[in-house]
Amino acid sequence: MQQVIMSNNSCQNGSTDPYSILSVCVYSFISTVGLVFNVTALAFFFNHTKSRSQTIVYMTNLAIADTLLILTLPMRIYYHLGFLGLPQWLCDGLGLVLKANMYGSIFLLTSISFDRCMAVSFPMSLPVQEGRRKAPVVCLGIWILTFGASLPIYLFGPSSGSHNNCFDNLPVYATQPVVVLPTLLLGFAFPLVIMLISSWGLVRSVQQSTVAQTKLVDSRKIYRMIATSLLIFLISFLPYHATLVLLSLKSYKTSCTVLTAYRYSLMVACLNTVLDPIAYYFTTDTFRRKVDIGAVQRMFPLNSQSSEVNGRSRGPRNS
Repeated sequence: MQQVIMSNNSCQNGSTDPYSILSVCVYSFISTVGLVFNVTALAFFFNHTKSRSQTIVYMTNLAIADTLLILTLPMRIYYHLGFLGLPQWLCDGLGLVLKANMYGSIFLLTSISFDRCMAVSFPMSLPVQEGRRKAPVVCLGIWILTFGASLPIYLFGPSSGSHNNCFDNLPVYATQPVVVLPTLLLGFAFPLVIMLISSWGLVRSVQQSTVAQTKLVDSRKIYRMIATSLLIFLISFLPYHATLVLLSLKSYKTSCTVLTAYRYSLMVACLNTVLDPIAYYFTTDTFRRKVDIGAVQRMFPLNSQSSEVNGRSRGPRNS
């Protein structure tokens, strides 16, 4: 995404400072582990079309968005190793792809949470089930929205004017009030509210389920699944958007502390591409049965019911 230069040159980093070293390590970890995890997930999703539910449609698109984001990271590693002078069009283009796919991930995670809530809360409602079948259309709309909203900023935003600061510059929407407010509201606050409402609705449905009350379904595992999804969302994206709030305030725009916090929060946001495949494993029974990732299971012993199991607590499998 088009970027502008930071006004305080003392905030710039060299290839041997702690931030650049940490950036190389973190982005290398995300590139390696995240790519393996997401390619494995995509291989499963595309090879098991018979188990393709509405939730799997969202997860497939989420894995694609995460993979595209990961593919932008090698050039960031290259830059933080001290190789300056990258073409500005490349910096801007990779920034566009990263930010668009980050917000695509946010919207897709929100869609998964909402879809799961609808599947469990209204398993016998024909209008709800008909609406859920429009998952491919929803995904297409998300792709159009994220790239369509980002492209004008990339094309018509102010020029950064320097080739040496590439990925250390701030994005336009972090400094332009007319852009930052819609970004915060539509890109984070609204999805978070939807996830919270969906999680509450899912908990309420489980509590009212006669199957859960008879202990045929372990409701505690379902609660862990809900908590895990919300925790991943908040850990990944809350720090990033909190720094955007500070950067949107005039008094903080030249603060090196806030600018440094922005860079670190971006790394945390990118870490979501590693956490999402772990969420697939914990929330989809079919994925857990078919994909042999015993090492991950030993590292993360948390186990939870899938949306399919949740659906059986209220009616026929719909997710």
